[in-house]
Amino acid sequence: MSAPPSIGLRRWRLALGRFAESNMPQALDAADQRMDRVLDEVYGRAYAARGIRRRSDRPKGKRGAGLEASQLTVIGWLREMRALFPASVYEAVQAHAIERFGMSEILKDPQALAAVEPNTNLLKALVAFKGQADAGMRETIRSVSRKVVEELMRRLKVEVERALSGARRRASTNRKSMADFDWRATVRANLKNWDGERQRLIAERLKFIGRSRRRLPWTVILCVDQSGSMLASVIYSAVMAAILSSLPSVKVKLVVFDTAVVDLSDQVADPVEVLMSVQLGGGTDIGRAVTYCEQLVVQPTRTLFVLVSDFMEGASPGNLFAAVRRLAEARVTMLGLAALDDEGHPDFDRSMAQKLAQRGMKVAALTPEHFAQWVAGVIA
Repeated sequence: MSAPPSIGLRRWRLALGRFAESNMPQALDAADQRMDRVLDEVYGRAYAARGIRRRSDRPKGKRGAGLEASQLTVIGWLREMRALFPASVYEAVQAHAIERFGMSEILKDPQALAAVEPNTNLLKALVAFKGQADAGMRETIRSVSRKVVEELMRRLKVEVERALSGARRRASTNRKSMADFDWRATVRANLKNWDGERQRLIAERLKFIGRSRRRLPWTVILCVDQSGSMLASVIYSAVMAAILSSLPSVKVKLVVFDTAVVDLSDQVADPVEVLMSVQLGGGTDIGRAVTYCEQLVVQPTRTLFVLVSDFMEGASPGNLFAAVRRLAEARVTMLGLAALDDEGHPDFDRSMAQKLAQRGMKVAALTPEHFAQWVAGVIA
């Protein structure tokens, strides 16, 4: 009876794929071979793209019997992946299949489409892939994207509403001020408490003037970097813009940029349309985008300007610094929302972020939930 393969050899064999099978015979047991087969359906394409054939591959046009496993259908591959791997691995590989290795047949097969797991990883893959898709596939991408966006909106809207209600409760406890103190009404209400011996009025009940002031709406300007590394932030910004636009007395402006600036404010209520409009990649001119957003400011003290970026400025930073300084002098509330990587870790140019902070912009790396709390604390 042969000894089982070592853990190290098994890991290397799974990492290298079936291309390494001739050099690592018997490295995998039956269960591992099943995993290797479904992973090879995706990652084996990387070898094929470089013109490398496995020994088990039969040249085109050559007929005859072979020992290779029968080809998996798309739906069979999805089912195997779901059965063999935890959800996090399944979702990641599913996204790689579409985004990196062109397995667009997933989007063409109705059964396969029904089997895919609608999640943020898939949405990122679909948004990145949409530029390569034909008109029919774009409709499919739009349909699947809407499922993911609706789920994101349900989750984040709860966070926004919870944050707003908490901020309003905190604000209500401090709403009365001495500027609203009504001394005449206070005297009348406490005349019965006159202390003749000490010649003092003991005020048990204070009266304040009830002010019904018309409150101007808040304007939230979201200025979002759409360079390739910012895809996750673009998705969450589109969703958050739609949620904020549904709030009473809140106007939302949505601007995306790379070296060009595109105003998507007319699409802000539909995050799927926003995501179908973005063009990922290209350079980055943050200064140009912030300068454009300046003209959207009408009531500076009732405006939140949020720059969502990794702060990796491709242009000369002079224009950016000048625009941020002008917004600060106008008393616009500013937040630089730093990019987070796929694991939720901050991934941005810290030196540039510090320089922006010195010019009046608060900079933070916040999850969508914490961003909702920050917004609520300002506009409540």
